[in-house]
This record gives sequence, structure tokens and C-alpha cells, in this order.
Amino acid sequence: MTNTTHFGFTTVSETEKARKVADVFDSVAARYNLMNDLMSLGLHRIWKKFAIEASGAREGDKVLDIAGGTADLTNLFLEKVGRSGEVWLTDINNSMLSIGRDRLLNEGKSTPVAQCDAEKLPFPDNYFDRVSVAFGLRNMTHKDLALKEMLRVLCPGGSVIVLEFSKVWKPLQPFYDVYSFKALPMMGKVIASDDASYRYLAESIRMHPSQEELKQIMQQVGFERVEYFNLTAGVVALHRGYKF
Repeated sequence: MTNTTHFGFTTVSETEKARKVADVFDSVAARYNLMNDLMSLGLHRIWKKFAIEASGAREGDKVLDIAGGTADLTNLFLEKVGRSGEVWLTDINNSMLSIGRDRLLNEGKSTPVAQCDAEKLPFPDNYFDRVSVAFGLRNMTHKDLALKEMLRVLCPGGSVIVLEFSKVWKPLQPFYDVYSFKALPMMGKVIASDDASYRYLAESIRMHPSQEELKQIMQQVGFERVEYFNLTAGVVALHRGYKF
């Protein structure tokens, strides 16, 4: 029997979802950073800086950036951990990962890079002090398995941060819906010549667990002291958990 899951609002097989998500990010990779600035009015930069501070990363830490794509978080983590630290840039999508790797090289920075599936991380137990995933968890088929893997590779005392679109403050929902389902695909069509991918991204946000639901999933897989911070009226939420 074929296992099914959701791709936006559509029900598909798990294999088909993996292929469709890959197609989306292959399509948007070249314009990903530009679209992020336009879609969030630049706020994504503030959200990411907040995430880095909340992670508690410090000099000498080992950090794993999952679904790191174009290396925004990796770049910020490199500043935090210094020369004595170690930051791994990883992503399942080669198109995104190549852009992030090339960006770092162009800036004269060198850091380990690996293409890998977050549900099957190729790293030893208890290796990293910090693990991060920004705007990537909602695209993963088995979020619980990915979170278990993050817990496995995290050192005791270490923290995970999950930065993701979430459930917006209810009074803003009608305006947010118009923006998500009308403006975003239109921008995608004009800027990236791809309205379908941005329609999927809007749908995937609606299918992602709420703040409380994600907190419960994190607790169920074994993270402790899980808490979340709503950013920009809940458009985005940062979840943080620890391994003890």
C-alpha cells in the first residue's frame, strides 16, 4: 500500500511529494533570495538574526544548519562560532545548496557542505552543540523523524531552533490569505516566472502544524524545555528545545 501525504492542499504519495518539492526548489533557487526580500519586505533577515541569538551559539560551537539552502543562517552562525567553531551547511536540494556554497566561497568563507536528507542525517550521535532549520521543516514528509534525527545528533545540553511560518494572529487572517494566495503567486510569476511554486509555498504554510502542535511534536520526540516565540503577529514562529 502506498503511503500518502500532502503537497500543499493536494494529497500525493510520499515519493511524489519528494519529487514535487525538489522541483519547486530547483525552480525557485536562482531567485530565492530576491523573492525572500520581496515577500517578507526584508523581515526574514530580522527573523533569522533573532533565531541565531535564541540558539545560544557561541565561540567554538559545532553547528548543523539543516535545509540551509542559500546559507543565510550558516553565514550568521560562522560569525558566532569563530575560527574554533564548525558549521555544516546542509540541504536535500542540490540547486539550493550550490547557491549557498558558492555564496560562501565568493565571500572568502570555507565551511563543510553536505547534501543530505534531514530524516536520515549522516552524522554521529551527540556531535553538534546547536542544530537549526529555517523555513524547511514544513517541506519534510515526516517531520517527527526529522526532529528525532536532530535530537540524535545533538549533544546533551545542546539546543535546536526551528524557524518556520506559522499561524498568524486571527484578526489578520483574512488579509494574510489575500496576500498569500493572490499577491505571492503574482510576484512569483513576475519575478521568478513561476506562480505555481509560490502557490504551493502558500499552501504548505497552511498545512504546517500550529505553534502549539509543533511544540507538542517536539516534546513527543524527546526535546525538553520546548518554547516558542511568535514573530510579526505569528506570521513566523521560532521554536526552541533542548537535549538533556
